[in-house]
Amino acid sequence: MIRKHFAGFAASALALAVSAQAFAGTVTTDGADIMIKTKSGLEVSTTDKQYSFKLGGRIQADFDQFDGVYTKNNNSANEAYFRRARLELSGTYKDWGYVFNYDFADGDNKNSGSKDNWNEATISYTGFAPVKIKMGKFNTDFGLERATSSKWITAIERSAVYDLAPWVNDKEDGMGIQVNGTAAGMFYGSASLIQQDVAETEDEDGKDANTFNLRGVVAPIVSETEVLHFGLDYAQRSYDDDLYKGKIESRLNVRGVSENTVNSGKLKLAGDDNAFFEDDQVWGAEFAYMNGPFSVQSEYLKRDLSGQDANGDREATGYNAQVAYTLTGESRIYKLDGGKFDSIKPADKAMGAWEVFYRYDDVTVEDDDNNLGVAGVDETSANIHTLGVNWYANEAVKVSLNYLMSTTDDETVAVQKRATDATDDDGKAISLRAQYVF
Repeated sequence: MIRKHFAGFAASALALAVSAQAFAGTVTTDGADIMIKTKSGLEVSTTDKQYSFKLGGRIQADFDQFDGVYTKNNNSANEAYFRRARLELSGTYKDWGYVFNYDFADGDNKNSGSKDNWNEATISYTGFAPVKIKMGKFNTDFGLERATSSKWITAIERSAVYDLAPWVNDKEDGMGIQVNGTAAGMFYGSASLIQQDVAETEDEDGKDANTFNLRGVVAPIVSETEVLHFGLDYAQRSYDDDLYKGKIESRLNVRGVSENTVNSGKLKLAGDDNAFFEDDQVWGAEFAYMNGPFSVQSEYLKRDLSGQDANGDREATGYNAQVAYTLTGESRIYKLDGGKFDSIKPADKAMGAWEVFYRYDDVTVEDDDNNLGVAGVDETSANIHTLGVNWYANEAVKVSLNYLMSTTDDETVAVQKRATDATDDDGKAISLRAQYVF
């Protein structure tokens, strides 16, 4: 019933945003003047910037075609779904701000274990500028590509590197607090503490796991046409005895394998039938350089799981490298506040902006006890080549096409426990996305 009422409100709000297109301008009051902007959603604010309200959102409609290692029987499968269909309300009241971000697409949460579709619900305080304090439900801060909004990441899906430790960027139905800020025009940092409410990490007394994240960025060059970015990340959490089994799996950059439950599923890099683990630490490193229409970026992640009692340790490592070029000459927008890239704004309103890219991902999991789900298997791995093209038709519409080629090995295939004749250790996929942002 609540969802039904919220949907009704959302529809009304969207109608208001559309109808407001004809009334953009400034409204004079007995206090500060009010500005109304409708270029991107609906934004109402006072000219002194003390008060504001904004309604926005995004729609991402995806289609995936995949085969080989992506499916249970190695035959071709496909899936069409809404990756995200979010409505966002945000605003400010002097030094206070809020964000409510709700996703109407089941695809974003139905396979993640989430109990609801609230992507973010936070209250923030900016009175200590440039330091900001945020409280509520939000994704934590770890990695350059994860910091960049899903609206403006280069590939359709973020790197498989993040699959090695998904909890470092996941609220998992929990709540927390984050402090972040910038300094000297070249530094950004954040620290987060999240209480993650998920069954596999909750102890017998109902105590949730606490996740601690740190991220630091230095950008010695930041201009409209040139950026040099370095970053370091750290995340840590611990588990009680006989609680966490250390399963690690990946979609290999194709979300549709989770949406297709008949002939697909995530690729297991480490099974969950091993002994238990107690300490979990993740390190990350970031690099990016942009010069005009050209950009290159890379990330590295290392996860160390400490075995409980006599159980051996488990280690996961991954890295990616990406090169992109905007054929129409535009540069990517970079924001030091957040240490992230943003949109590409087309210079030619009729032609739009065209971007091509290539990304390589490599992930590996090793276990001291030679048991990653199958006895005697001490290492699993996978790598993914992604070629893609993005068309930014305008500032609201983006169309993306990706072609992916993935390769694993015999040991990784053995961990899957699939049909004996499903022995392909490679696979191919085509992903298509149509996006509208308002």
